[in-house]
Amino acid sequence: MTSTASHRLSPPESWDQTGTRLTRRGRTAVLLILVGLLLGAFSLGRVGSQAATRSPARPSLQQTTVHPGESLWSVARRIAPSADPRDVVVQLRRINHLDSAGVQVGQQLLLPRAA
Repeated sequence: MTSTASHRLSPPESWDQTGTRLTRRGRTAVLLILVGLLLGAFSLGRVGSQAATRSPARPSLQQTTVHPGESLWSVARRIAPSADPRDVVVQLRRINHLDSAGVQVGQQLLLPRAA
């Protein structure tokens, strides 16, 4: 073996013989793991901040009893005299799960307090 052949096989002097070397595939794997961790941390941060800001505001409700001669229309005019009764009737039907606008004497209705 010539001195030229042994010189080619030995590592350059600038390499650190005690340290760990990563191959190109190893560097790519480390980079992908770090990117995955960063994306995971970012996603968890977004989920936490969205959960903290979302608070469904449900209107508080009160209850009333339908009196003789009252209709859903008259109840709507009584609880919201300045609002359009048609809109209030639609809201009352939705809140009370009514199929029609007909009500019975003594029937309990849920009313929005804000109305």
